Amino acid sequence: MSHRDDHHTVFPANPAQHPWRRYVAIGDSFTEGIGDPIAETPDAHRGWADRLAEVLGSKVDDFAYANLAIRGKLISQIVGTQIEPALALKPDLITFSAGGNDVIRPGSDPDAVSEVFEDAVVRLTDSGATVVLFTAIDTNFTPVFRGIRGKVAIYNENIRGIAEKYDCIVADQWALKQIQDMRFFDDDRLHLNSLGHHEVARMVLRTLNVPNDLQPMQPDPFPTRTWREARAVDLVWAREYLVPWVLRRVRHQSSGDHITAKRPDALPIVTLAPGPEAAATRGEEV
Repeated sequence: MSHRDDHHTVFPANPAQHPWRRYVAIGDSFTEGIGDPIAETPDAHRGWADRLAEVLGSKVDDFAYANLAIRGKLISQIVGTQIEPALALKPDLITFSAGGNDVIRPGSDPDAVSEVFEDAVVRLTDSGATVVLFTAIDTNFTPVFRGIRGKVAIYNENIRGIAEKYDCIVADQWALKQIQDMRFFDDDRLHLNSLGHHEVARMVLRTLNVPNDLQPMQPDPFPTRTWREARAVDLVWAREYLVPWVLRRVRHQSSGDHITAKRPDALPIVTLAPGPEAAATRGEEV
């Protein structure tokens, strides 16, 4: 496996701008933006990648953005169906987040995941694009996934090693302590909500050294519930989210079956306002 010694990460020389003009996002539900719905648009989601692209697009005139991510996909599916279409778009900035759906599955091997991940990174960095990789969130705060914290940590160390080897940028969710709070998550307790996606976008912009006007979001106080009320909420969650997730695993189904990429082409993107309330108006021309 060859290392591109001539590939170097590019950071903005002029902090008022940035060097990237064509951004492609690759991944699963995290990158698609699940948990951050766009009001009055059925099954449309904004997410951190859209938010990132909105800021990047506001800094330069000739910026274009594509998002190939599809919910529920395993790393082999992401690599098999998204890498080549992404490279065909000739991006100079790529974000690549994959393997989370593999790691949370019982019996999965984070080292095996990293082998597939590394092969993909070789292909991405060989294009000469700046490549951003993501660590997974520290799951210690959530009872649902606390038991796989060690496996997640191994996955993250593998990601860091790959990033170092191929001169990629690491967007460190593990260190993003403010989102390790269920108030930054959707009702399914798996996907970030609008607050969480907003904070991830802010983190990626800091990582890329791109100035922006996005401000920290303050969640509502934790609701006060009796033990009985809390258990009732848990039962609703189990019925509406946990049981369907388990059934999909048993049936070898995915939430992304029959779903296509929301932005398969690199298009201009215009932001109405920098805040999380703003809706993105997407261009139609290439």
